Amino acid sequence: MTGGGRYHLLLELGGRPVQHGWWHREEVARDKFRRCVSDYSSTPGARVSLFDDETGQVLATWPDDR
Repeated sequence: MTGGGRYHLLLELGGRPVQHGWWHREEVARDKFRRCVSDYSSTPGARVSLFDDETGQVLATWPDDR
């Protein structure tokens, strides 16, 4: 985990990581996840993932076809 918080958001374009974000509060991270999906929903090859770095759990992914 980095110093930014427990919840980690990853944006990938064409399989390459292009943006990361970390938040301490899950509700803030989930809101950022929804916004990122909205912003990139029409971008080919976009993938958004939200992780709990403390537990190692994947909380959400978009699209969820993998």
